[in-house]
Amino acid sequence: MEKYEHKYGAEQIQVLEGLEAVRKRPGMYIGSTSVRGLHHCVYEIVDNCVDEALAGYCTDIKVEIEPGNIISVEDNGRGIPVEIHPKTKISTAETVYTVLHAGGKFGGDSGYKVSGGLHGVGASVVNALSTWLEVTIKRDGGLYQMSFEKGKTVKPLEKIGDSKGTGTKVRFLADDTIFESLEYEYEVLEKRFREMAFLTKGLKISIEDKRVDPVQKAEFCFEGGLNSFVEYLNKNKEKLHKSPIYIEKNDGDVPVEIAIQYTTSYSENIYSFVNNINTIEGGTHLEGFKRSLTKVFNDYARGKNILKDKDQNLLGEDIREGITAVISVKVKEPQFEGQTKTKLGNSEVTGIVQSAMNDALSAYLEENPAVAKAVLEKCISASRAREAARKARELVRRKSALETSTLPGKLADCSSKNPEECEVYIVEGDSAGGSAKQGRDRKYQAILPLWGKMLNVEKSRADKIYNNDKLQPVILAVGAGIGADFDITKIRYGKVIIMADADVDGAHIRTLLLTFFFRYMRPLIENGNVYLAQPPLYKLSKKGMDDIYCYTDEDLDKSFKELEEKGIARDTLSIQRYKGLGEMNPEQLWETTMDPERRIMVKVTMEDAIKADEIFNLLMGDEVEPRREFIEKNAKYVRNLDI
Repeated sequence: MEKYEHKYGAEQIQVLEGLEAVRKRPGMYIGSTSVRGLHHCVYEIVDNCVDEALAGYCTDIKVEIEPGNIISVEDNGRGIPVEIHPKTKISTAETVYTVLHAGGKFGGDSGYKVSGGLHGVGASVVNALSTWLEVTIKRDGGLYQMSFEKGKTVKPLEKIGDSKGTGTKVRFLADDTIFESLEYEYEVLEKRFREMAFLTKGLKISIEDKRVDPVQKAEFCFEGGLNSFVEYLNKNKEKLHKSPIYIEKNDGDVPVEIAIQYTTSYSENIYSFVNNINTIEGGTHLEGFKRSLTKVFNDYARGKNILKDKDQNLLGEDIREGITAVISVKVKEPQFEGQTKTKLGNSEVTGIVQSAMNDALSAYLEENPAVAKAVLEKCISASRAREAARKARELVRRKSALETSTLPGKLADCSSKNPEECEVYIVEGDSAGGSAKQGRDRKYQAILPLWGKMLNVEKSRADKIYNNDKLQPVILAVGAGIGADFDITKIRYGKVIIMADADVDGAHIRTLLLTFFFRYMRPLIENGNVYLAQPPLYKLSKKGMDDIYCYTDEDLDKSFKELEEKGIARDTLSIQRYKGLGEMNPEQLWETTMDPERRIMVKVTMEDAIKADEIFNLLMGDEVEPRREFIEKNAKYVRNLDI
């Protein structure tokens, strides 16, 4: 791994401001105090290790979740500088962890060429939001240690021994007075670290969850880099060409790395990264990629007479159908929109990515005519389908203009017409729909029952979706169109709530709907309008006692214990397991699932939708083996629910 020759000592650690506001307004620094914010703290510490890898000094990162939700992160980088900082007059390591915006990532003569951490914010913010934090440093032949409580130094840096190697180890316990929960999700962390390893060739990242027995662990190291990443993303899909198209350009201040592979699916999956940070909302690097992709394929098609003079150019959406791509750029001074880095704003990056793509992709198509032909045939087919979808859309519009009502027949609408206070429940089955219609608040709550299996949108184009009798009611009820025509300002309901049974079939329907929203109504998710209703799994009842509803198996066990403490034995209770929404009468459905004062709902985020989409690809894809492995891996979580 190439090492960038930059100084990394006390004089490179700059101090910009103090550390007072973090505990008062943690959301400003880590996005939220939910479980997502909790995981973000781990990412910040690991990002610092990855920065060392990007600079060429770290090859191994070990992450452990210890019992009690203690996080340990250790790397074999250079170790944080330990000498006294000239401005703060305390050790440089202590400065990094106690002063906001103190770090080695500012200015031209910094300790890093590029970085993915929060510009020196990460370490001090995690420290401020931890009940305690301990740092152990191996550097210059010495072993050093310091410790903190809630951001305050309780043990300044001191040498406690000698060491042969170098590196930094951070252990911390997040503050339970700040975060809603301290329970880390192993799968979430595992996914993020796999992603980091893909993006940094040769870097080994391991994770161990020591809270469970046997210990859950994984290790990632990918010499193939982005090629391996794309192959992993497409493992459950049928590919148009065997090996990804790989593009790399390192001459200049912005190294560019891109991997592309086309599949037979009808959706596009493009992931963009800046300094290993996932830019979910894209930015200038993604813009440069899309511009080049469209230009190069059109130029090639014209040059080979695949597109005739009378033919219109292919649109970007035609060329991106079925694509899986990962774009990774390294920018010395990235300009991000928002604290959590979701969109790159550096204007110069557009041209840099476009230039790198133009040369390399044009050469690839010339050298691989069979691949070029297969991809262009798919693009032209997509173009024809887009035109068919346009005609279908116009037909729907003309039909709507002639009809007195454009709403689906099964929709029981609410009386209010104010989208901000209205909500629609998309309910599985006519039986549950009937109970929901009777139990609802008619002024604000609309009910749309669905029946039968929904269309697999992963394997269908827009023209089929417009004419599908299962999805058309959803499109009409939401009222804002689909795909490129979707207009968030025209939605008829501020909350679109998916209410399905708490079983495998219900999970299937939720996944299908989420995938549809993700593919064709994405602004609905980005704007926070999609929710999942949470119907109860159990009802505990006894004469003379108010009914108790339990929403999870954990809730059930907790209720048993609480009742036993009150002297109510388990065998004296009547336990009902709800196998479907249709088993509840209207009053029960209102009380448990629809009453705004008492209901539990989960807001769907872009991350949730992406996760659902990945699971859908796995379970509904063309490859049988990954599906079998998933079922075998997760079968242990199925519990006998007959009580």
